[in-house]
Amino acid sequence: MQKKFSRTLLAVALALSPVSGLFGQKNVIDEVIWMVGDEPILKSDVENQKLYLMSEGHKLAGNYDCYIPEQIAVQKLFLNQAKIDSIQVDDAQVNRYVETWLNNAVSNYYGTREKMEEYFNKKYSQIREDQRRIARNSEIVRQMQYKIAQNVKVSPSEIRSFVQSTPVDSLPYIPTSVEVQAISIKPEIALAEIDAIKDKLRGFASEVSKGNSEFSTLARLYSEDKRTALQGGEYGYVGRASLDPDFANVVFNMPSTDRYVSQVIKTEEGYHIVQLIDKKGDLINFRQILLRPQISDQALEAAVAKLDSLRMEVNKGQISFEDAVRDYSEDKDSRNNGGLLLNTSENSELSGSPSFRYEDLPQDLGKDIYKMKPGEISQPIVVTTKKGNKEVVIVKLKTLKEGHRADLVNDFQVIKEMALSKKRQSVLDEWVRTKQKETYVYMNPEYRNCEFQYPGWLHHND
Repeated sequence: MQKKFSRTLLAVALALSPVSGLFGQKNVIDEVIWMVGDEPILKSDVENQKLYLMSEGHKLAGNYDCYIPEQIAVQKLFLNQAKIDSIQVDDAQVNRYVETWLNNAVSNYYGTREKMEEYFNKKYSQIREDQRRIARNSEIVRQMQYKIAQNVKVSPSEIRSFVQSTPVDSLPYIPTSVEVQAISIKPEIALAEIDAIKDKLRGFASEVSKGNSEFSTLARLYSEDKRTALQGGEYGYVGRASLDPDFANVVFNMPSTDRYVSQVIKTEEGYHIVQLIDKKGDLINFRQILLRPQISDQALEAAVAKLDSLRMEVNKGQISFEDAVRDYSEDKDSRNNGGLLLNTSENSELSGSPSFRYEDLPQDLGKDIYKMKPGEISQPIVVTTKKGNKEVVIVKLKTLKEGHRADLVNDFQVIKEMALSKKRQSVLDEWVRTKQKETYVYMNPEYRNCEFQYPGWLHHND
């Protein structure tokens, strides 16, 4: 019965195949290339997925015309089960992820929204909807996979067996890692400089309120926030938790009036004025102009001299590095932790821990730390923080672990996670093979010669 019903849907889908799907263009002849249960996979689905992969820097080696349709088909198996199991996702969280992805994509890959639209040949709003669908489905699949494999565990004997059955060269190489302590102070900024910055921002706000200037034009010309300036100061949709609390309190209570501009807001990044664009539930979009007070050469030199004197006191044993951190450091994140820095690199498996690969270290510090030995303290270093401000820092190399091949003695947790991941994947693979047998699948003949990860697809097309 299911097979007959699905074939009827396939005929309907094929009859409707001229759709607007491929790269967002109208009147493009599309094609149903697979059916998984009652869900079609279109040629344009595969082409669009290729385009998104390439946009994120993936090199499409191998036969992606076989690989991508299978991955979409596997996803549909999980999505269908998620419907049966009533898996729900947090749409607000999905929206926040999408807006972050869009902002990063514009900043890191395209430069402007217009160039992004040109690349995808779609309106920005269409790209947003594509990403919202992709992100939502991915989160549903992730939750479904977690539910299937959540009770999988590995025993000590399974971990030992995993190591014994894994060639030594296949165990991960653990690169050299370091732990670093730091004392950071902020050079003093003259009150006259702060007053001048505030007056300049108030002048901008007055020009916008009177209708003499557009906020977006002033942002392009003067804002020091490199991420948003080229977009006319537009920040993109974010939730309250993503913003500085004082900043959020002002922005989320602003009236949506065309010429209304906020008062000057101070954050760790500098001084801002804001214009509201739109609110969507718990998300908000706004324009901002950011200005940072300039630090005088004299203030910078004074901060360097202060830390150099403190470094000599530590080296002479007059004060411990930890006590110096407690008494002098102005870094609120590390001051109560002996100055120990936390890895916040987004692309590091060590993120969230006090361990750093050399490539994870802030660039301003990395070149000095690379030359140091454990226990050594650096000369004062002028750094630019992630928020764009200048600080002066001295660092101490606390520990250094040389690179090595993972082993049970030194890296038990790493190997345990590898063994657990392999076992979970085995459970998920078996689940897919079982669902293949229970689900009607049709694929166009041109795909039947593909080498699939799960060959069971072909049993439906004999």
